[in-house]
Amino acid sequence: MPLIKNNQIVEDTWIAVDDDADIPATGNVIVGYDCWREQRDHFASHAGRVGVRLKSDQPPSLINGSLHAIDLIALEFPAYTDGRAYSYARLLRDRYGFEGEIRAVGDVLRDQAFYMLRCGFDSFAVTNENALSGWLDAFEEFTHVYQPATDQRAFVIHQRHYTAQAAE
Repeated sequence: MPLIKNNQIVEDTWIAVDDDADIPATGNVIVGYDCWREQRDHFASHAGRVGVRLKSDQPPSLINGSLHAIDLIALEFPAYTDGRAYSYARLLRDRYGFEGEIRAVGDVLRDQAFYMLRCGFDSFAVTNENALSGWLDAFEEFTHVYQPATDQRAFVIHQRHYTAQAAE
C-alpha cells in the first residue's frame, strides 16, 4: 500500500501486524491497541520502533499516559463519513502534545487530505494506487482556510479582520 508523507510517495518502513499474527522480533511495527495493551512490557524492549493503531471507537485517552513510548499512531477511518479520527489527531497534537507520526489509515480519501494535514496527520496510507497523483496535488489546492486547526494558519475571518484594521 502506498504511503504519502511530506507530500511525497515514500517507502513504508513500518510493518502493520494483524491482531492475531506473531510480532516480528525486529523492525518498526504497528500493532492494534489491544495487542499493545496486553504486551506493553514486551514492546519496551522491542528492537525497533513501536506504533499503535487505534480504531475509531478507541480514543487517544487510552494511550495518553504512554505516548513517550510510542513513535507512530495510526488512526483508522472505517468509512470516509466517520470523522472521529480528525478529533483524535487534534487531541493528540493539541492536548496531549504528541510529536510522533500520526498516520491516517483505512477509508482515506484525497478530498479529505488537506484538512487531515491541518488536524495533525503527517502520513497517509492510500489504498487506491490509481489516485496517487491526485493525492499529491490535494495538499496545495486551498489558499485560504475557514476554520482553526492544529496548524495554526490564520483563517478567513482573521484575515478579513486584519485587512479591515489596516484600512482604517
